[in-house]
Amino acid sequence: MAQIRTDRTYRFEQLRAVASGVIETGGTTFLLLLAVRVFDAGPTTKALVAAGGSLGLLLSPVTVSLVTRGRWKASHAAAAMAAVPVLTYLLAAAVPSLPIFVVAAVLGPAASSALLPLVTQMYQDNYPNSERGARFSRTVMIRVLTAAGASALAGWALTRNLGWFPGLLLAYAAAFALASFCLSRCPTHRLRREEGHHPFRALRFVREDRIFRLALASWMFMGFANLMMFPLRIEYLASPRYGLVLSSREIALLTGVIPSLVRLVMAPVWGALFDRIHFLALRVLVNAGFFAGILSFFVGGTAPWLILGAVLFGIGNAGGDVAWTLWVTKVAPPERVADYMSVHTFLTGVRSLVAPFAAFWLVAHVSLPTLGLGSAGLIVLASALLVPELWERRVRGRAPVPAVEAGLRN
Repeated sequence: MAQIRTDRTYRFEQLRAVASGVIETGGTTFLLLLAVRVFDAGPTTKALVAAGGSLGLLLSPVTVSLVTRGRWKASHAAAAMAAVPVLTYLLAAAVPSLPIFVVAAVLGPAASSALLPLVTQMYQDNYPNSERGARFSRTVMIRVLTAAGASALAGWALTRNLGWFPGLLLAYAAAFALASFCLSRCPTHRLRREEGHHPFRALRFVREDRIFRLALASWMFMGFANLMMFPLRIEYLASPRYGLVLSSREIALLTGVIPSLVRLVMAPVWGALFDRIHFLALRVLVNAGFFAGILSFFVGGTAPWLILGAVLFGIGNAGGDVAWTLWVTKVAPPERVADYMSVHTFLTGVRSLVAPFAAFWLVAHVSLPTLGLGSAGLIVLASALLVPELWERRVRGRAPVPAVEAGLRN
């Protein structure tokens, strides 16, 4: 029976990865592009569109609380959430007005982000520990390939005729409909119910679980550093202030093509590592990729260093895909994975909103290489937080275990 659940989930997750690849292009590129070039949106509207995914992350604890209270199965609740943007995108395609478009452009990425804890719970329920990383990484490969193809097709279509944009919105509606169908066909359990339904009740696990608290602190330092430097890659390559002034084609190669190709190749490698080594050790390895990538890209200053930085960023990003989505399954009690993940996604939402503002404020006062060194220092600090725990585990043979086995830890 367990194998049937695993195979069924994996089959539909492979299909959903195609939908996710299409959906991903909206949040990363085309929704903001339409806001600018079709609707001539102002700064506030553009900020709303850009913040849709972060809003979903911030609301994920509320989502999990409501699903728990309603006694929904995790995958069925995720399917219902994925269905909501279908209607908004259809309406935006049929009635092309700025207010309707903004609603669709915010709800789509927000729904994609808010349902992530429920999907992680589904992985916990249906994928064996020994296969979870490998199976997830294969779906990442499908998503990356689909996103690349969808981006190329959408870019060609909009360049040829911007008036074809309703077709792109219809494509997003179809992708969300497919995602909703796939999630509805995946088996999962109902989330564990408990007394009290405060929407942020899961935050108590930060206080009660020492390993969880330690890992979140490391994620915060590394994630903040990475999210600061991510938007500055474009600034660094395109602005005359830094003396590079590369062409759009060269910028796309260094920020999109090379990292995506490396991410595609490395995804199964990181998936296999996730299944075989301790998750804190994996976190340190991922940190090392981002550390080296930031130094190469922002401190090297020449074409070979930029290319090396793009490659290393792709390596780190591939590991981040796996680790970010699945690490709570290594530390949370099985029935609490959605709760733990909701805390992780909430904190990710906080830093994803704050870090870009901090980056552009800081870069006005310090040089980019200096900021790159500072971000690399934050990543070193993130890794240093984990080293004592890993050392103790090696010396004493003591591995951190889920709270359900060890009792609540201080």
